[in-house]
Amino acid sequence: MSQVDYAAMSDEELRRYFLQHRNDKLALRAYLDRLNEHPRKIITNVDDPDFDAKIQAAIMEKMQAVDNNGEAKA
Repeated sequence: MSQVDYAAMSDEELRRYFLQHRNDKLALRAYLDRLNEHPRKIITNVDDPDFDAKIQAAIMEKMQAVDNNGEAKA
């Protein structure tokens, strides 16, 4: 089997590749490493009195970021 170049794949390509090749441990490692490179946005915490509103706003923002084809916009 030829060597796969995970670094040449976009985030979405790597995600799709891993989902199709779940036994490829190197693909999993590459995918997890890629996820850890991106900063995480903290939406709220459980003690926030506006918890529900902030979660709903984040969901709406995510939904609006999806185009008509059901794919995330870049």
